[in-house]
Parts: sequence; structure tokens; C-alpha cells
Amino acid sequence: MYQDMKKLYWWPNMKADISTYVRKYLTCAKVKAEHQRPSGLLVQPEIPVRKWDNITMDFVTKLPKSPQGYDTIWVIVYRLTKSAIFAPIRETYSIEKLAKLYLKEVVARHEIPVSIICDRDPRFA
Repeated sequence: MYQDMKKLYWWPNMKADISTYVRKYLTCAKVKAEHQRPSGLLVQPEIPVRKWDNITMDFVTKLPKSPQGYDTIWVIVYRLTKSAIFAPIRETYSIEKLAKLYLKEVVARHEIPVSIICDRDPRFA
């Protein structure tokens, strides 16, 4: 609607006013074109067959600092058994330091997992 109206009219905060109007007006809300790509279907990961094949990882951040200076917990969960490793870390740890901790806590104790599921944390990009 904004693109059509800006050809004929203009006023301060025009785009915000039109956006508010379209959002609140029932007819506009019903016919409004969606400007996002449709999301795909959620896919349930397969149930693991072996004990240490599949793990999930995430960070619990913004915690109060411990006496040792830790402010984050790295949670690593084995999907089949739901057993977990909770590793205290500092939010500022580099990817190299996280890799060493991963080798010590996961690979050395168990084996290399077939798959790892994690969110889009920038540390893993």
C-alpha cells in the first residue's frame, strides 16, 4: 500500500502511519501479501541407534560470574540417553578453547559423534 500511495501523496512518518493502519484495519490484514519466504516443514531428527552417535549443544549465557570467573554453561546432550555434560566456561572463550574442551569432555570420554545439532551461534559459523 505504501508503494502505491507514495506516488500520489507524502507526509512526515507516512510509512509508519500506513503500516499501523494496515496492521489494525481488518480488511487490509486479511489481504495483506506476505513478504517472507514460506518456511519449510519442521523435520524431526531421526532417533539415534547407538549411544553416542548424536548430540545437541547449546550455551546458557548471561549468568552471574562464579568465583572462578565463569559466566556461561555449555550444555552437551546425548540424544539417545538424554545424559548431559554441563561445562562451565567464560562467554569470551575462543573457538579454539571450545574445541579443546570438546575434545576433552566428549571425544576423549566417548567417541566422535556422527551428528551434532546446535543453534546458529556465531561461534560455530
